[in-house]
Amino acid sequence: MRKIMLFLFLILLNGCSFNSFLLKGEIDKVTVVKYTPYMKHHRAYFSRDRLQVIKNGKKYLYLYNEKNNDLIVLLHRNNYYVLYNLSQPKRKAFSLKANSDTSALKKFKNMGYKTIPSPASKGFIVSVSHRRYKDVKTLLIEVKEYTDLQKLYENSIKTYDASKIKNIKTKLPKSLIIDYYIRHKKQATTHKQLTQLQIIAKKLQIKGPSLPSQNINTTKKEQKEVKEDPDKKEYAWYEFEEKGENKISSQVPSEKPYSYYLEDASINELSTYISKDTTKNSLSSSQYSALKQRKVVLQEEKLLREGSLEELITAYKVNKSPKYKERIMLLMKEEQK
Repeated sequence: MRKIMLFLFLILLNGCSFNSFLLKGEIDKVTVVKYTPYMKHHRAYFSRDRLQVIKNGKKYLYLYNEKNNDLIVLLHRNNYYVLYNLSQPKRKAFSLKANSDTSALKKFKNMGYKTIPSPASKGFIVSVSHRRYKDVKTLLIEVKEYTDLQKLYENSIKTYDASKIKNIKTKLPKSLIIDYYIRHKKQATTHKQLTQLQIIAKKLQIKGPSLPSQNINTTKKEQKEVKEDPDKKEYAWYEFEEKGENKISSQVPSEKPYSYYLEDASINELSTYISKDTTKNSLSSSQYSALKQRKVVLQEEKLLREGSLEELITAYKVNKSPKYKERIMLLMKEEQK
């Protein structure tokens, strides 16, 4: 009995909770959530304990293996860099001891794992949030892979043949295909091509291009506006369905991609972006939820960093978070000096 008590005491001294010890087989691993013919959904809870910054203030980095179509997340703990395969959960994590971030990334690059700006560029929708998993502070990463479906849509758009995707029930997120759609829409000239693009647009839940026959009754005033504003003509098809008298449109492509708002935007930029009607209509529900979750995280970080003692105490009464208690004790000590 004494040995058991001593063992538990040593665990506590090393900064680990008994709960996290019991959960060793549940965290720091990638698990399967759902598989369909055209979508793979994986989830991973990574312990935030001893995570170190890798690059640009981030404690995780995405790598991609072109040969195997593998999306990897890179974490750094102590002197070890660990690769977790987000595409193939059965693959064991690979660790590497390195002296610096640069040397580690160089070695991984030689192994075929290169950094990518955004997983969406390879057909992956990824959301990241801070969560408590059974009382353990974790980094929750949700990954949905649409690479096969994305290629199928690209082929359908490129050949102007909607039959290839017409009977597929799995929805492809618009953000993964919209740029490709726009590029080929510009090249469509025949009635048949425009008709096929309309069918594809309906599957993607966006408003497709107008057919030539639909423009016969266009007024002279409308023709003049289109002629004077070529940008409006180019992007008029990309307007979402009208709701009553309030038409939601996107005549100018967003200057910053979704990944920027998910990972780099300030809380003011993110709040402005989320508040727009066009944002909610152009993103999938999971993407929009991920942005809202990041806003909550940023608000919490700002409160912990800039909040007054009274504000922190009020928040602590609700969430009972240890980090709020720690911040409160620190501010109280500073006031006593």
